[in-house]
Amino acid sequence: MASTLAKLTAVVHDATAKHTATVIFLHGFGDSGAGWAPVGEQLSEYVPHVKFIFPNAPALPITANGGMRSSAWYDIKSLSTIQHEQDEQGLLRSRQQVMELVREEVDRNNIPANRIVLGGFSQGCVLSLLAALTSEFRFAGVTALSGYLPLHAKIMTMVSDANRKTPIFWGHGDADQVVKYKYGEQSVEFLKENKYSVRFYTYPRMGHSASPQELRDLLSFFNEVIPEELPVMAKA
Repeated sequence: MASTLAKLTAVVHDATAKHTATVIFLHGFGDSGAGWAPVGEQLSEYVPHVKFIFPNAPALPITANGGMRSSAWYDIKSLSTIQHEQDEQGLLRSRQQVMELVREEVDRNNIPANRIVLGGFSQGCVLSLLAALTSEFRFAGVTALSGYLPLHAKIMTMVSDANRKTPIFWGHGDADQVVKYKYGEQSVEFLKENKYSVRFYTYPRMGHSASPQELRDLLSFFNEVIPEELPVMAKA
């Protein structure tokens, strides 16, 4: 059945060589796809076969901001209880919209799911984890930057087995005062206890942001999980 939700708009950086892989990366609260698009432009020099998609979150009324609207993947009930009172309905709605982008890559652009990396920063990290862990598609990898695992009390009842062995790149600054470092640590520990393949990268003195070293590590991850496919030489 077709989705009744609006299709997400996005900033797209097309592959500059033959398109054989796609990265879908979700921005954080109050941001837009344009905020991360320069990263795609920077990395594409080294992974020219990769198409980067940076979707835009809708403007939502935010409870913690007195109902004022801001670009967000889900409502924030309280700034002091990041692990509680999560907007499950909003998360699931945005998950559905993100999965439509995945299906479009698979069905229309002929990119297999195992050549797609799904990821995000902050709120985008949270949503990408939910989408990947509950997806029927097996992805090439997941990139989780400065976020936390959503719906931790019930997510293991929602997951599929498709991405049990999918490599998860998790980066977090130990000076993060927005999504505290301990939330990242706890989330990674929880995933490892449930047999997920998580690589946890700690960035000393980094706050709620990305760093050049993190982007270098991210590029190495992309080269590993979605390497450029060499053309098959015809036999003589």
